[in-house]
Amino acid sequence: MKSHFIEGLKDGVPIALGYLSVSFSVGIMALAAGINVFQGALMSFSNMTSAGQFAGITIIGAGGTLLELILTQLIINLRYALMSLSLSQKLPEKIPIWQRMVVAFANTDEIFAVAMGHAKSLTFPYMVGLQILPILGWTSGTVLGAVAGQVLPPAIGSALSVALYGMFIAVVVPVATKIRPVLWVAALAAIFSCVIYYVPLFSGISAGMSIIICTILASVVGAFLFPVPQETKEKEV
Repeated sequence: MKSHFIEGLKDGVPIALGYLSVSFSVGIMALAAGINVFQGALMSFSNMTSAGQFAGITIIGAGGTLLELILTQLIINLRYALMSLSLSQKLPEKIPIWQRMVVAFANTDEIFAVAMGHAKSLTFPYMVGLQILPILGWTSGTVLGAVAGQVLPPAIGSALSVALYGMFIAVVVPVATKIRPVLWVAALAAIFSCVIYYVPLFSGISAGMSIIICTILASVVGAFLFPVPQETKEKEV
């Protein structure tokens, strides 16, 4: 089992390095939203989701309500429930529930992709090894970003915070070029967001509710315009 843990550590190194660089901008954004270094570190350690954390920081910075924060996290992170169901199929049948909960804690997009692509059957030591370095990378990157945000000039701090937007673009663009519905749904979400932000009629909508509304509307329209063919569903099953 020790060899499985070490193998997981090795597979987690590239993810950890990527998380370290991206979460640097999360720390800067958290500091700008009034979140101190300790709070930012605790947020990153307990909330392994870049999109969810970005939305949460935006809502906190805008003075949003707790209900908006909860709903936003539920909608944005709902995909992890489906990913965990899929990942559980590669775990041993008799794995205890507490071990399943540990694995689910850090089941991010990148960790899920590496785990699902792992040729061998997954074990608990391997998953712990795979997750531990990315967790440390994401948390330490947030701390470094928050500390740097206190000493760097505002112009440099603002420039570094763009890295998180760059990560979202890097995630969406490759998929959107291959799958047109993804491109249209992302464009619709951007359009809805611009309408809510610039049209005076919607000026009373908070940042948190704007994220929720844009996500739901774009998803509903995408599901209506680009339904998954029945043959594809049967093949997946």
